Amino acid sequence: MLILDSVDNLLEHIENVQKDVTTLSSDSLLKMSSYIEKHGLEVDDDISTALQYQDIITQQLSATIEAIESMRSSMKIFSHAFESDENLAQESMSKLQERLSLTLAEAKDKKDRFSGQTSGNEASDEIEFF
Repeated sequence: MLILDSVDNLLEHIENVQKDVTTLSSDSLLKMSSYIEKHGLEVDDDISTALQYQDIITQQLSATIEAIESMRSSMKIFSHAFESDENLAQESMSKLQERLSLTLAEAKDKKDRFSGQTSGNEASDEIEFF
């Protein structure tokens, strides 16, 4: 199906960008930690929070990538079924809907687990994640 191919191409691009940003985020966290250690700097609460936020950002990007991969896989299964048998395609469309709903629920669950909470304390300024 042409429309699903276009959506798949867009999701592939977004996934690749997310992977690049995840790598940059991880590299940034490592460089900041190395700099602090190398210069023997004291890590105060603000710096500790900033480092934790950097880690949360990386985790949220990974959760987004997982959701995209799951969605792309489900769309490929549907596309293959649609080409093979229209009745099977209808069943596959229902399964696709269920899988996408599950993927969304899992993504929201991962977001909720990191929703602005650091060091076991709720942050006063809640951050909106994926």
